[in-house]
Amino acid sequence: MKFSVIKQRGLWWTISATLMIIGIVAMVISWQQLGAPLRPSLDFVGGTRLQFERDCTQPNNCTQPIEISNVREVVDAQKLNNSSIQVVGQKQQGISIRTKTLDVEQRTQLQTALTEKIGAFDPKATQIDTVGPTLGRQLFSQGLLALVVSFAAIVVYLSVRFQVDYAVIAIIALFHDVLITLGVFSILGLVAGIEVDSLFVVAILTITGFSVTDTVVIYDRIREILHLHPNDHIDKVVDDAINQTLTRSINTTFTVLLTLFSLFLFGGETLRNFSLALIIGFTMGAYSSIFIAGSLLAWWRERKGETSVGNSPESIDTSASSQDS
Repeated sequence: MKFSVIKQRGLWWTISATLMIIGIVAMVISWQQLGAPLRPSLDFVGGTRLQFERDCTQPNNCTQPIEISNVREVVDAQKLNNSSIQVVGQKQQGISIRTKTLDVEQRTQLQTALTEKIGAFDPKATQIDTVGPTLGRQLFSQGLLALVVSFAAIVVYLSVRFQVDYAVIAIIALFHDVLITLGVFSILGLVAGIEVDSLFVVAILTITGFSVTDTVVIYDRIREILHLHPNDHIDKVVDDAINQTLTRSINTTFTVLLTLFSLFLFGGETLRNFSLALIIGFTMGAYSSIFIAGSLLAWWRERKGETSVGNSPESIDTSASSQDS
């Protein structure tokens, strides 16, 4: 049974538009509440992050989960009112505090006060990180520059390999994948306190590469069909190309997602958000390559009056090559 993407393209576009609008709204709310579209980690804003975990080897030290209100009371008493606090761990026996830059004495005072209020901590599980604001701004600017350069390089590559309209539509699909990933993390930052760090930038760059690779496979097949059947309607060409590459796209994405879910479940706290971003981005990349890039290309060619592509640039190039030979 042949699967038609073009017939239902209004549905795919509606789903994508809804997801992007929700993400944009979340980022606006985050900007109003946090001063940034996503909740930034210390990698970008600078400051001190302290993570403590109760020592459960001591009697009666871990009988109850940590109450965030008790932690907030201690932190406010230390005049650190704007700090971000999270209770972490499966049994909620750990805390993570992000605050302004603290010196050694201030960190010691805070740890002592917390110990008195909620119990003794395991010194082996204690983590303290400090990042200066200058380094944080540098990481952010470099990450943004890397993303812009990658987008520009993709446009140039696709324009040379295919045509400019292919490249522009691929970038639109790529922007779709990145925006939805950002939107999901903006929502998670608001409701679950999840922060984005430098690894998140790496994840976004990886998503752009994966998404474009899948789209290029479909574009290659579209171009091949245009050369073989130059008088076919563009809708039929796109549907045929997607059907011929559908199994490959699904199998590739599924295989990658198996690895990423393993990384998410067993990779530890450091890699959890990184793998989650890749899971979201790769899923959206496969979706946009199948349902967005091809259908947008068909729509654009229809607007240009190339519903029958016998006189399209691809066909003209092929005819010229045949005459030369």
